[in-house]
Parts: sequence; C-alpha cells; structure tokens
Amino acid sequence: MAKFVFTPKESSEIAASYDAVIVGAGGTGLTAAMQAHELGLKVAVFEKNEGLGGNTNKASSGMNASESNVQYAQGIIDNKEDFYKETLKGGGLLNDRDMLRYFVDHSAIAISWLEEHGIDLTDLTITGGMSKKRAHRPASMAPVGGYLVTGLLKKIQEEDIPVFNKAKVTKLVKENKAVTGIEVETESGLKKVAAKAVLLASGGFGASKEMMKKYRPDLVDYKTTNQAGATGDGLKLAEAVDAQLMQMEYVQVHPTAQTDGARTFLIGEAVRGEGAILVNRAGKRFVNELNTRKIVSNAITGLNEDGAYLIFDQGIRNHVKAVEFYDAIGLVKHGASLAELANEIGVDAANLEATVKTWNEAVKAANDAEFGRSTGMDRGIEKGPFFAIHIHPAIHYTMGGIHITPETQVLDTNGNVIKGLYAAGEVSGGLHGNNRIGGNSIAETVIFGRQAGIQMAKFAREN
Repeated sequence: MAKFVFTPKESSEIAASYDAVIVGAGGTGLTAAMQAHELGLKVAVFEKNEGLGGNTNKASSGMNASESNVQYAQGIIDNKEDFYKETLKGGGLLNDRDMLRYFVDHSAIAISWLEEHGIDLTDLTITGGMSKKRAHRPASMAPVGGYLVTGLLKKIQEEDIPVFNKAKVTKLVKENKAVTGIEVETESGLKKVAAKAVLLASGGFGASKEMMKKYRPDLVDYKTTNQAGATGDGLKLAEAVDAQLMQMEYVQVHPTAQTDGARTFLIGEAVRGEGAILVNRAGKRFVNELNTRKIVSNAITGLNEDGAYLIFDQGIRNHVKAVEFYDAIGLVKHGASLAELANEIGVDAANLEATVKTWNEAVKAANDAEFGRSTGMDRGIEKGPFFAIHIHPAIHYTMGGIHITPETQVLDTNGNVIKGLYAAGEVSGGLHGNNRIGGNSIAETVIFGRQAGIQMAKFAREN
C-alpha cells in the first residue's frame, strides 16, 4: 500500500479572507479545521514549519477517555468522576475545574468522533496517575500521535481544506477590541488575511531557551523532547493583543527521555504502563514507576546517578510497538539473560536479578509491597531476551499558557473575552494544573480542537 503523502497548498493560493483562520497544524489545529469545516465554515490552516503535525507527532502513549465504548468492549467499567478526580489530584488541585469538567465529559465522545473519521483507537493502556486503562491507541499499538496526524490530514485532503506550510503568522490584526485577521509571512511575501475568527493552536514553549529562562530558569539547561518549532510564538501573538497568560511557571519534566546523543527522544509512558520497571545503578528499584511524572522525575533526579534504566522483556516489548523504533535508532540495550543485560549497562547483576524476581512475585500477588504500585502489572519481566534503555528527565510540556474559557475564548488581562480570538491545545493554560497526566494532551487536542471549531462556527454565524 502506497504511503500517504499530504500536499500543502501554495502560498499564492491564500485567499484575502476566511471565516476561520487556524494558526498551527498540530492535532488541535487539524481537529478544529475539520470540525469548523463540517459546520460550514470556510477555513484555512497556517503552519510556520515545513512539516505538519507539530508536537503531536511525538506523542506515543495514547488518548485518555473514560466511559468509552472501547473500554466497555474490553470489559473495563470506568467512570468520569474518577477520571476527573485523578486528573485534579495529578494537577495539584490547580486545574481550571470548569475546563476539566468539559474535558472529562467530552472525552468518550471525542473517541467516537475520531472513529467516525476513520481514526480508530481500539487498544488500551495505562499511564501514571490513572487507576484504569484510559489511554486509547491504535490496534497496532503504534504511537498515537503520528497516527492521529496522518488520519486527520487524510480527511482534510479529502475535504480540500487549505493547509499552508512555511507560513509564519507574525501578527494578529485587532480592530475595535476584536481580532479580525492575521498577517502571515510566506515564500511569496507578507500577506494580510481577514477572518471572522482566529484560533491559536500553535503549541507550547518547551523548545524555547528564551522563554524557559524567563519562566523557569532552573530548567534552562535541561534537554527537551519537543520539536524545534515549539517556541511559544502563539503566546507572543496573544500577549501583543493584551491576552492574559496564566500558570507559565508550570513546566513538566518527563521522567523517561533518552538524552545521550545529539537528539532527545521521548520514551513513552506506555513502556511502563505495559510492565517495565526503573532501576538505579545498583540494579534496584527506587520509585513507583507509574506515579505522576513530577514524582517519578524528581526521584530519578534525586539519585544523582546520571539518570536511570528502564528494564523490560520481550513480552512487554510485544505490547509497545514504539520500542521497535527506539531499537532501530540504537537506544535499546539487549541481553539474552538479566545477568548479560546488567553487564551490558554496567549495573550490579545479582541485584538486578533479585530486583526482577521480587517484582515478578509482586505481579503474581498483585501486591507491590516495596513501592505501592498497583497499575501496569499485567505481566512480569520473564520472557527473554531482556532490554534496557538509559533515561533522563527532560522538558516535555508547558502546562501554562493563554487564559481561556471552557469555550476556548481568549481572555484579556482584565478577564474580558477578546472577540474573535480562540486558543486551544498546549498554547492554552489551566486544564492540567501543575502537572499533566500522560495521555491527556492528545485528549486535549481533540476535545478542545473540536470545541474551538464548534465555537468559531457559532461566532461566525452570529457575526
């Protein structure tokens, strides 16, 4: 089967006006474009990078939802209230509760909406801070992000929705306290485009040293899992029209990234969700691997041992297709036995064998007496060969951003709605509190991407 290739439109085809203009072609922007188009709007998407998909391409675990048909089909009885409470707890009780309520209430509907668009997420895994398998992913167990972006682009190409790459929005046009369009730099020069509604879906600032220095100087030397374009451009565009930013100091460090080479790779939470453990240089566990990212990251940093090692076997590997990619680029160490693996990575072999034996007994008894882990225990580490990945914490996600309402409307510094301006996805703040739960960012892109499309259509019809 031929590989799908999406062809962006030429900048010469940019029209003078649209009903809705979307800044950013990641999961949020593409979802919003699809939804707004289906509600009858003339839509265009502008992406500064050559490649489309943004940070969504890097998402590997899944898309959280509760009370979904997929869960019921697999005998998992979940409820929205647990999803709400666990996300609130994970965010240090600092989440915007109205946004969180909308998010949780619309999560299962979003899975069904994707299914209606040929994007099936029918396999389930679990992420840190969650009590049930809520992370929906493709049946192939492939990384969710690339699958989602490809699926959305296929639909967008079918519907002939214009997407322009190498088109950097440099200014929001504001008239009479309302945003009425954009200025965009393209290969054929600077263009001014009028719009009834503008959506900022441009992602966070996890790859911006400048903004990290401003908001989290303690993290300025950390490597990042973000794509190079995650430099907070949308935040700057918003600030220039007096939008309010919130919780900007809340930056998530992901516990398991591979940072040994020139590039940084995120090792998805699904590896731990399917049964992997973390060990220190002595070959011993030191944390509940599926606690929140903040707690696990702090535990690894607290070792002062140049990171830690993720340990898993062939049985776990069979349930996480992303491992094939990690191995293909040389991140995975192999051992026919645990002793051989320990020798390969330089940890104490007797300790590693004892640690894995204790862990396997904990899995069989469904009781982790050492660290109280209760999830990601469907299988032990028993089936050779055995594998290890050297990991370090790295900047992963920026929870803060533009202050929005649950309807994705942007608020100004006095707390008033800026007419015609919307924001969704990582560029917005408030949903996650001080720590994002794994699997909630892809859910946010679809749930609030759809909401933005719906609200822009409502606004365009009324104005």
